Amino acid sequence: MDISAALIVYGRFGLLPMRLLQGIAAGLVGPRSYDGGLATAALGLFCHYFIAYSAATVYFTASRAMPILIEHFIGFGAFYGIAVFYFMQYVVIPFSAAARRPFSMKMMVIGVVIHILCVGLPIATTIRFVSRR
Repeated sequence: MDISAALIVYGRFGLLPMRLLQGIAAGLVGPRSYDGGLATAALGLFCHYFIAYSAATVYFTASRAMPILIEHFIGFGAFYGIAVFYFMQYVVIPFSAAARRPFSMKMMVIGVVIHILCVGLPIATTIRFVSRR
């Protein structure tokens, strides 16, 4: 859901899907990712899914030790989406090779909402579902 939301939102701002995915790959290979065509777009998509899977794994692992994450999955899922957003903004991206963008309140709000609705809540809901089986 997260990558779909990003493609839709950034597409509304004129960013083409390949360029968005190459921007994700830029975290690993730097600005030359924009010259890599489909190969770096595919690398960006792989990176995105690797990060999303890692975020889900962290929540799942934490839920084994703290069942409250399963019991109150809506609140904790929303909080987790916010936490993932800020972790990406202030830990992952600063240590990557990606170019820095100027701060935008509008883009921050959009990013937080996307991470709540398309990252935190789906992860928490899925973990709750599989935990009840």
